[in-house]
Amino acid sequence: MGSVFLDAEGLENCQLDELRRVCGGLKMYQWTASNEISSRIAGAELVILNKARITREILVANPTLRLICVVATGTDCVDLQAARELGVTVCNCQAYGTDSVVQHVFTSILALHTSLLRYHGAVRAGRWQKAGQFCFLDFPITELKGKTLGIVGFGNLGKGVAAIAEAFGMRVVVAARPGSTDDTRPSLVEILPLVDVLTLHCPLNEHTRGLIGIKELAMMKPTAFLVNAARGGIVDEDALVEALKNGTIGGAAVDVLTVEPPKDGNPLLDTELPNLIVTPHVAWASEEARQRLVDHTVENITAWRAGTGVRVVNN
Repeated sequence: MGSVFLDAEGLENCQLDELRRVCGGLKMYQWTASNEISSRIAGAELVILNKARITREILVANPTLRLICVVATGTDCVDLQAARELGVTVCNCQAYGTDSVVQHVFTSILALHTSLLRYHGAVRAGRWQKAGQFCFLDFPITELKGKTLGIVGFGNLGKGVAAIAEAFGMRVVVAARPGSTDDTRPSLVEILPLVDVLTLHCPLNEHTRGLIGIKELAMMKPTAFLVNAARGGIVDEDALVEALKNGTIGGAAVDVLTVEPPKDGNPLLDTELPNLIVTPHVAWASEEARQRLVDHTVENITAWRAGTGVRVVNN
């Protein structure tokens, strides 16, 4: 029985020899439409995927399937309950992109404080050639030292960003976990008026969906920045656009949208906002992080073949 990688796009330049070796007869597709999944994995014992969705119906229709390796941390693309009932092991990859995300988040914080993209755009447009002296100072530049960074979500990512912030001389305040009843840290509402930067590192769930909306943005300083490299649904995108247009906050950097890819548009893309940076969900995607995805998957498959589970999410 063979192995199938349903959506390998983005990993083409990684070292894949070990993955091919442990799989044996690996068939790779760049991406797979939902109506093609069942036919492509027919007869396979092992399936590797990123975002392709494996439903109960697909699992039932493919009784040879024994292992699903998700090349991501989130496993909501697989019906875990059905997989457990049908004896299919599901593994994921963990902490592969921590350094990459932390780096991206702090790059965004620095770019916002230095108006980096605005200066670059102005130079490309010919502004420097027209300047009356050696430089031009059309956009604000501020230092991080002495400013306050607010963090929602204090796992590996939040702690990594906090460490860099403290090295820059920032004060770090961490909000209580959304939805928690026993977290003694200050609530989000309490820290919002204090922070100069708010960065989000929490999962998207019933407690965090729409966590940052009109009310929360209005509580922030008019000079404050919002950075979201967590999940799109955590921030009300229409409210953020209005806050940026009206000067409610100073700027924002987002790496995630509610719907990805935004084929039907998105309010954050449908307007020109000089104080907004949008990147296409790439905070995780350093070359090193992508190779770790492959390496973790090799480890998962090797352990499964040896009868010792590693990163199994549906025991």
